[in-house]
Amino acid sequence: MTTMTPITTTTAPTEAPTVRTPGPGRGTATAGTAVRRRRRQRPEAFTIVSYIGVIGFGLICLIPFWMVVAGSLTAESALSQRGYSFWPDPLSFDAYATIFAGNRVWLSYGATLFITIVGTAIAVAATSGIAWVIARSLPYVSRPLAVFAYIPMLFTGGLVPMYILVTQVLQLRNSLFAVILPLVIAPFLVFVQVSFFRGTPQEILDSARIDGAGELRIFFQIVLPISKPVIAVIALFYAVTFWNEWFHALLFISETDKYPLQLVLQNLISSVANAADLGSTASAPVYQMRLAMTVITIGPILLAYPFAQRYFVKGLTLGATKG
Repeated sequence: MTTMTPITTTTAPTEAPTVRTPGPGRGTATAGTAVRRRRRQRPEAFTIVSYIGVIGFGLICLIPFWMVVAGSLTAESALSQRGYSFWPDPLSFDAYATIFAGNRVWLSYGATLFITIVGTAIAVAATSGIAWVIARSLPYVSRPLAVFAYIPMLFTGGLVPMYILVTQVLQLRNSLFAVILPLVIAPFLVFVQVSFFRGTPQEILDSARIDGAGELRIFFQIVLPISKPVIAVIALFYAVTFWNEWFHALLFISETDKYPLQLVLQNLISSVANAADLGSTASAPVYQMRLAMTVITIGPILLAYPFAQRYFVKGLTLGATKG
């Protein structure tokens, strides 16, 4: 009993300071945090200069596009005399009325939308599947598949073998899939997605296997949901490629009702320019129609960028640095 009392008397003074000391420390930390917040609220000179530079660069990129839009709304006589102007004066919709006369452009819009939507869906699915198999480093499978995906980056079989394959072997002449299938796999995008998949935490995959999940369930329920940034970037690249495609349509499609938008506009430019050179349609708005066709062509695909903007930078940087 006598030995226990000194221990209690000696520990009591040591415990009392530990309870009282955190009060002033917390106050000091709170004051330091408030000072840091005030400093953060003050914009630095580098931040101001960066914002000014980015806004200026954005205006430099936006002004040429606006000049094209303004030129497409300017009368042909003013374009031929004064050239381009910042504001459409006088205002004229003759080019758009000529382009949208009839249903040919609308049919081409439908064909282009089909090629872009269906082609992007097939391309993203195929690219993701091949990239996941290569990233898994499976024996006897991943390395040959990586070589198979890498070879088209160096050389291709040529135009004649591709034409024979599409028209005679696959029997896809005058089919929109003749435009889609040759562009389904982009080797560069495959390896971008491979590097992203290799950065997936292995612990998550191992825990899913312990819980009894198979490879397909892991891929569809775990890997794909956490790969939204790189999938959005790849889908955007494929969508732009399919939207701008016209060469394969020129090779494999002869029915005018199935022409994509790019091919229709190219033919329309050529016919109007040739007719104007011959003098048969001297009043045709040739210059105005060229600008209007540019606006019609790039307008819809330009609207797709804001939807993928939040994934764009993240997907590119993660896919390029991980692995």
